[in-house]
Amino acid sequence: MKIIMLGAPGAGKGTQAKLIAEKYRIPHISTGDIFRANIKNGTELGREAKKYMDQGLLVPDELTVKILLDRVSQEDCGNGYVLDGFPRTIPQAQVLEEALNKLGEKIDYAIDVDVPDENIVRRMSGRRACLKCGATYHLEHIPPKKEGVCDVCGSNLVLRDDDQPETVKNRLKVYHEQTQPLIDFYTKKGVLRTVDGTQDMQDVFRMITEILD
Repeated sequence: MKIIMLGAPGAGKGTQAKLIAEKYRIPHISTGDIFRANIKNGTELGREAKKYMDQGLLVPDELTVKILLDRVSQEDCGNGYVLDGFPRTIPQAQVLEEALNKLGEKIDYAIDVDVPDENIVRRMSGRRACLKCGATYHLEHIPPKKEGVCDVCGSNLVLRDDDQPETVKNRLKVYHEQTQPLIDFYTKKGVLRTVDGTQDMQDVFRMITEILD
């Protein structure tokens, strides 16, 4: 089962992707995680990706496509996978489709987690991250035990540059311009399913499992 998660930044698609991966025992492949690992390790790709991410812009296709295709060709993806953060543009979707066609494979479901922009700005400005160990929190939903301090390693928590309200609004603008057309793309392929992402996390997951089962 090959699944693509769609939805604006902060819609909760990453959380749902992890729950799907756990339930169906398939890898959760997040381009965001790949980028962050490269940024943390100070690689050339990481430095390049950070320039775009800090401005709330999408990382260009050429920095993304090769890594992802290599990842989905690995042995643990034999029974499928859930893609989170890719594709983000029609050209990326077409490259992915061509690569899968060559393997005699296709995407089974594209799940759109739909959340209004104003909800997303409020959600993301409440996020806090530990830059040392990578743990993430939310002031409303998953607060740290001690304000401003990571439960895992005791380091200070920060509001990441890409979670600042103005950056979030810019990311949403970019999303609507570049990524929203994927809704039409996968609708035409007959694989798009939309769920209401404003619901409680477990209710959203229940709606998704009803689709997948």
